[in-house]
Amino acid sequence: MPKKKKVKKTKKIKIPKKVKIIKVKNKLKSDAKVSEKKITTTGADEKPEIKKIKKQPTEKRIYNLKDYVVYPKHGVGKITAVEKATIGEIDIQFYKIFVEKEKLTLTVPINQQSKLRPISSINQINKCISILKTKHKIKRTMWSRRAQEYDQKINSGKIYELAEVVKDLNKNTDIIADQSYSERQLFEKAYERLKSEFEAVIKTSPEDVQKKMDKALGRTQIESEAE
Repeated sequence: MPKKKKVKKTKKIKIPKKVKIIKVKNKLKSDAKVSEKKITTTGADEKPEIKKIKKQPTEKRIYNLKDYVVYPKHGVGKITAVEKATIGEIDIQFYKIFVEKEKLTLTVPINQQSKLRPISSINQINKCISILKTKHKIKRTMWSRRAQEYDQKINSGKIYELAEVVKDLNKNTDIIADQSYSERQLFEKAYERLKSEFEAVIKTSPEDVQKKMDKALGRTQIESEAE
């Protein structure tokens, strides 16, 4: 008998459904459209132009000659000049501010005057007087920490915080033994800063301002009792 030929089995190839092919084609078309849009929007014609800064940008606040301003770290100063200079092809304007208490002249660029503030209004001065009249807060924290807090308040440039330091460190006396050296230093620093702003706002003599502050602090009672 003749031998039967072995028939090779053929593997069935699964043909993907037409729906899937259509989806892939549509996806490719949409991706191509997106890429075309990106190419057209980022063309060579829309490159940003680099311009050199010729003038210094200014802030909104403008001070004039003889205006009093407060620089937090140095206190009240008076604008003595508004000058110009060219640095690196940039025109810069700056204020010359004279701080009388420290015999110091500051140079502050107009575009960096964020630290400056105008002197207080008469209403703010009256509020400071009322702060000085209140009782001082008794804090039980370590003196080194309190001293650091007081120093930060003094250099903050905020008049209410300055008045609080004067009130808290006030001992109603001029006897040195009643205060430590560092306490007295901080008190005098805060007192003079506050006094100089009072003088600039009230526009009276330093003696009258001192009497007004001492009266609010209760220091005049000690002086009258001593006499």
